[in-house]
Amino acid sequence: LAVPWRWRCSPRRGGAGCPPAGQIRAAFLRFFQERHGHHRLPSAPVRPRGDPRLLFVNAGMNQFKPIFLGTVHPRSELARHRRVVNSQKCVRAGGKHNDLEDVGRDTYHHTFFEMLGNWSFGDYFKEEACSMAWELLTEVYEIPRDRLYVTYFGGDSSLGLSADEECRDVWLRLGVPASHVLPFPLKDNFWEMGDTGPCGPCTEIHYDHVGGGRNAAALVNQGSPDVVEIWNLVFMQYSREVEGNLLPLPQHHVDTGMGLERLVTVLQNKRSNYDTDLFTPILDAIHKGCGGPRYQGLVGDADVGRVNMAYRVVADHVRTLCVCITDGVYPGFSGAELVLRRILRRAVRFCSEVLHAPPGLLASLVPTVVEVLGDAYPELTKNADQIMDIINENEAAFLSSLERGRRIIERTVQQMEPSTSFPAEVAWSLYGNLGFPLDLIDLMLEEKGISLDSAAVNELVLEDAKRKAGGPQAGQLEDTNTRLDVHSLAQLQSSSVPATDDSPKYAYTLGQHGQYEFSPCQATVLMLYRDQALQKEVGAGKRCGVILDRTNFYAEQGGQASDQGYMIHLGQQDILFPVESVHLCGGYVVHEVTAVETLRAGDQVQLFVDEAQRLACMTNHTAAHLLNFALRHVLGNSTEQRGSHVTAERLRFDFNTKGPVTVEQLQQVEQVVQDVIKQNEVVHMAEVPLTLARRVQGLRAVDEGYPDPVRIVSLGVPVEIVLTCDSEAAMQTSVELCCGTHLLRTGAIEDLAIISERQLVKGISRVIAVTGGQAKQAREVGQCLAMEVDSVSLRMKQRSTSIPEMQNLSKEVGQLTKVVASNAMPQWQRKELQTILKALQRTANTAIKKLELQQAEKKAQSLLEKHCKQPVIVDTVPADSLSILMKVVNQLCDKSPGTSVLLLSPQVSGEVLCACQVSKNCLPVFSAADWAVAVCTQMEGKAGGSPVVAKGSGSAKGMQGALTTALEFAQSKL
Repeated sequence: LAVPWRWRCSPRRGGAGCPPAGQIRAAFLRFFQERHGHHRLPSAPVRPRGDPRLLFVNAGMNQFKPIFLGTVHPRSELARHRRVVNSQKCVRAGGKHNDLEDVGRDTYHHTFFEMLGNWSFGDYFKEEACSMAWELLTEVYEIPRDRLYVTYFGGDSSLGLSADEECRDVWLRLGVPASHVLPFPLKDNFWEMGDTGPCGPCTEIHYDHVGGGRNAAALVNQGSPDVVEIWNLVFMQYSREVEGNLLPLPQHHVDTGMGLERLVTVLQNKRSNYDTDLFTPILDAIHKGCGGPRYQGLVGDADVGRVNMAYRVVADHVRTLCVCITDGVYPGFSGAELVLRRILRRAVRFCSEVLHAPPGLLASLVPTVVEVLGDAYPELTKNADQIMDIINENEAAFLSSLERGRRIIERTVQQMEPSTSFPAEVAWSLYGNLGFPLDLIDLMLEEKGISLDSAAVNELVLEDAKRKAGGPQAGQLEDTNTRLDVHSLAQLQSSSVPATDDSPKYAYTLGQHGQYEFSPCQATVLMLYRDQALQKEVGAGKRCGVILDRTNFYAEQGGQASDQGYMIHLGQQDILFPVESVHLCGGYVVHEVTAVETLRAGDQVQLFVDEAQRLACMTNHTAAHLLNFALRHVLGNSTEQRGSHVTAERLRFDFNTKGPVTVEQLQQVEQVVQDVIKQNEVVHMAEVPLTLARRVQGLRAVDEGYPDPVRIVSLGVPVEIVLTCDSEAAMQTSVELCCGTHLLRTGAIEDLAIISERQLVKGISRVIAVTGGQAKQAREVGQCLAMEVDSVSLRMKQRSTSIPEMQNLSKEVGQLTKVVASNAMPQWQRKELQTILKALQRTANTAIKKLELQQAEKKAQSLLEKHCKQPVIVDTVPADSLSILMKVVNQLCDKSPGTSVLLLSPQVSGEVLCACQVSKNCLPVFSAADWAVAVCTQMEGKAGGSPVVAKGSGSAKGMQGALTTALEFAQSKL
């Protein structure tokens, strides 16, 4: 075994003979897989699975959290693992771990990086973990031992933790000199998953880039670029409780992480990650694309014009964009999508403003990234074209926003009073609405010698953060009565409390008359859970979690909402214990119950599911499967599910798409669903081994951990036929892995209407649909509104010559537009009606404008004849609106170019409208705005405008004086 592990050259020598990054990665994986019996797992996607608190997967251990927390389903693939190795795609941008603003400033920060890791779940511990790490680094990678330093936890008296001497002694036995084994405090050598949960001491391996026989112990953990940490081995042996105390974990785990980029830097004898073959091909492609000076690795003041920083930013960010888009995170407007949008825009700015590259450079780098990373992550190769399209579309949108933003800044600066700060609310609006970066606003204003009111901007930032923090997800602490903690789970297992048998949730049949009959379920209370502790008894009036030996309640999972209902003590029909929600935790189904009287372990209970709610969920879940099939059938095989949620009221389905779904496609999707409903197909369900299920051609499965055996749901085709070799039956119908509850025949869905379809972000659409009676009601609403639109359309075609009539029609169109937008109706019909209403609104506005012009022309002609081309015309004229009055003024000035005009129009309400225009020959002495202000002030009113045109209003009692003022003001200026 020894020979294949050796490098053909010592990495110390540098140069072309050094191992490429791909070989380094492969050697790590093979070492643990072949030599130490680890199971190799692929990288999880960077979009976190089932962890709403994470924006991105930011460490190798994220996908193994359920094991550390003890919540892993005992029948899942994950639960079987004891030793695992992988290379995990990680993104650190936004949230707790945020390296975004540091990227480019130095040579080692990244938003995307690869984490090499090996894990032990209750198998080996400190001795083996340290021994394996030392063997790999010194024997396989042949790193000189004298350049390596190891740290261990030096203890913490405040927590009552002594130094990790066990770990220290392991290193000494491995032959590491005592002077290279260093203790460090809690902040350096104690790892925690979060404020609570699994944690433990860690040991880190540091590398001295300089070497030469020196002792660099004093530089370890001091932020020196010469001595860097390359590997962290975490020994999870404690759990931090809510109160802050530490309790020993029931099982010990090992979690290690080594950044591939840093390791490659060491083995290729470089001082910067960007000088390794993970980045040099991308940097070369940037140089070729922008034609500027080559990358030289400069930082700080030496990097004149920030050109080298730009190279690093673009190279790093394009890697992140490729990985995120491939894993279904697209640039958008909230959460991880918003962070990715900022990453893309930051890269575009450095491309255009620093590198002066033409648009499209960023997307042109994608094939190079795929070349560098594609072998390790083949999914990148498959999605290259889509990644390029999304980058190009977003770049074009941002460059357009930049241009609009620049115009707004210019206009605001022109209107500002001298020596004032740029208004914070304008800066915030640019940032929030156009995505215009605040630092760019600052930069542009600095060039103009204007300052931004930073204090006011910071206040707006804080307000926004508070508002977001107060949103629906804020403060939702996990329920202490239904989410079993790691110690309680271990206690249940050590006490041999069996996992809940929840198979009775599938025990229902179709009666003679087509009604669903749900079998009753009798169960025994095994344990109660309250305030993060297992209890044998809970008193009346208290909420608690109830763990039973069996249940017919469906626990929330797979996108389907949990059942509700009640339980009773056997033989006591009159006392109901309401079941509010149901959760699955480590194989135990926990029923959230309010105890109306004392509940005890050992009690016999009977369970009653809310049948109407369950049936509605079953209907919508089967409909969701049908919708998934129909979308794929209409939009193409590349259509993939990105998420779903099923409740009794409606179903939500997210999927990837190349553009907005058209009206015709929405109609076709509904038609495909309705055809299967009419055929009243049998819904076949069966549990099969996971390996067998995964072989099914055309199988629909989302990225989540499935139990083994797994449940297959097939519409119209028996599961045994779907499973036969070379069967293409699954390509012609809906076949999915699913643990949800479903109808037994599709006819019970009755109808399905898609009532909403919108793009969440570029490339991902969300549809919301309703079924049965709700779908029928939505169609009725659609038909009623279609009739109303037809009626307005007909009246519009009659072309009324009355302005008030046309204005009423325009108002009616506006109200109908709001009603169509807000009511539940088929989305295809909504889109059709919105298109018609938009055209009707344009027609009404054009007709009103035309009628107003005709009316204004008549009035202007009459006034022109009366005043015979005087240099100033001041008069009153009847006009229904300020718009018409302004048009009369414009017509007069067009017909008599040297004349300045001011007209007043008394209204029935007692208000007087005022409009004026000054001949350009009289500028700048004579200003229309000043003229209107003088006149309207006389009428106790207000006015405003430009030097050429202005308008305003006032009270009728001052009108005569206003006419005199108007004439006198004009004469004084001419």
